[in-house]
This record gives sequence, C-alpha cells and structure tokens, in this order.
Amino acid sequence: MALKKALNDALTRRTGYQLQKVRAPEGGRKRPRRGSGDRLLESPTFILCSVRSGSTLLRVLLGSHSKIHTPHELHLRHIGVEVRNKPALKALSEIGLDESKLQYLLWDRLLHRELTDSGKKLLVNKTPNDVFIVDRILECWPDARFIFLLRHPGAIARSRQNARPQDPPEKNAAMVARYCNAVEAARRAHDGLTVRYEELAADPAAVTREICAFLGVEWEQQMLDYGEFSHGKFKSGLGDWSPKIKSGRVQAPEPPPPAGEVPEALVEVSRAWGYIGAEVPSGG
Repeated sequence: MALKKALNDALTRRTGYQLQKVRAPEGGRKRPRRGSGDRLLESPTFILCSVRSGSTLLRVLLGSHSKIHTPHELHLRHIGVEVRNKPALKALSEIGLDESKLQYLLWDRLLHRELTDSGKKLLVNKTPNDVFIVDRILECWPDARFIFLLRHPGAIARSRQNARPQDPPEKNAAMVARYCNAVEAARRAHDGLTVRYEELAADPAAVTREICAFLGVEWEQQMLDYGEFSHGKFKSGLGDWSPKIKSGRVQAPEPPPPAGEVPEALVEVSRAWGYIGAEVPSGG
C-alpha cells in the first residue's frame, strides 16, 4: 500500500493525474461485448447478379480503378466454421459468439485481407451465389452496398447453355430462373444501383462513371483498358474464362433472343426487367 501511494504521489507531481481504481462491472468480470469493432471492413459493395450476366466484365473494369479492389469469386456462401463440442460452444458464448457470428468474423477477415493486400481503398465483391445470402451479408455488414447487375434472362440462358451443353435446356432455364428471381427479390427489398450488362458493354464509359459516382470515387479513363492490368487467372470457378473476357477489350453485346424463344421459366422476370412486353405469353 505504501508503494502504491508513493507511485501515485509521484505520478500526481509529474502529470497532475492520479491513479484511479477500476471497478469491475456489476454482476461479475465478464468482458464487454464488442460492437462495430468486430468488423475490419467498412462499407463493402456486393454485385448481385445471375451467372453468365457479365459480372466478370464489370469486375475487371472496376478492378482497373486505382482505388477499387475486385477479387475473383470467393464463394462466401460456402465458407464457414464448425464448432465441434459443447465446451467450445460454451466458450464462444462466454465471449458473445456462436457459429454464425464466428463465420462472420471469418468472412470479414477474408475480405479485409484481400483489400489490405491490394493497397486500395474500396472492396467490391462479386460472386453470383452471393444473391442467395443477401440477408446474411447485411447481418455481417449492415453498411454493405449493392449493385444489381441485370442482363436479358433469355440471353443469360443462351450463354449458359453454350457454356454447359451437357445440361438439358429445361434444367438450364430453371437454374437461371432461380438466380434471376433472387436478384429481383433483392432489388425489391434493398436499395442499390441497378446496372444493365447491355448498357455496360455498349457504353462502358457512361456506366462506369455512374458506378464510380455511386461508390464515391472519381472516374478513371484507365478503367476501360482492363487488359493492361492483372486481374488474376480467368478459369472455371473463379469467374468467366471465355476468350471474350480474356481479350482485354470490351466487346459489343450480342443481340437478345427473340421474345418468343425466351424459356417459359424466364418470361416473368424478363417482363419485370423490361426486356419483353406484357403481350408475350408464358410458354413462348
């Protein structure tokens, strides 16, 4: 006690402050729960889209910006944690965590690591199956932002059928419908910026200017020369791997399929997105 008093007196003489006794919170010594400090990544942006919708083109255009990092597809939906026994669950509970919250810490650390390694300011993540975990993304990052990337659903189905000819057309259309309907549900439920692939491919300067304004960064001419930058490997599972994207040049979109050739499963969402009129009946 005498030593503590002497130290306190010395501190007071030198700084004018006194040592204060820190009391444990009432009810015991449990550590305070962390809030926003659980997240290292601020305001990540997610491109919500179907497969074969031009998302890799959008990724490489944005990734050519000096302040925007766009990693290859990371498939957060399938990256999780496993807590194997009750003592571990109890230990997590004592610090305010469970499997879901621990998974969010992993997601956040993964994307933050990507952004930090890039040396850039903003992260834009694109993986088509993110559209199935929109609510979980918002649980993890309440400040997340969304870009909704649309493409003519019939053109998506045609593109995917060409890429996967082994799939029956009905199965292919059903799969595309699942993605497109999820995108439309997210658009109706959440704010964000809607971008159309056809407009992006036809006038990439105008569309990327709009996106940069949404993200709060200045537009850069170099974005249009994405072939001059490294964007990782183009291969299956990480994004588009076709010769068109590997060319390093934005190419004009192909004409859409005739309205009568749109698969029945895609007619409704094609109408909702304005690609076909109400006069087109279901079933083609």
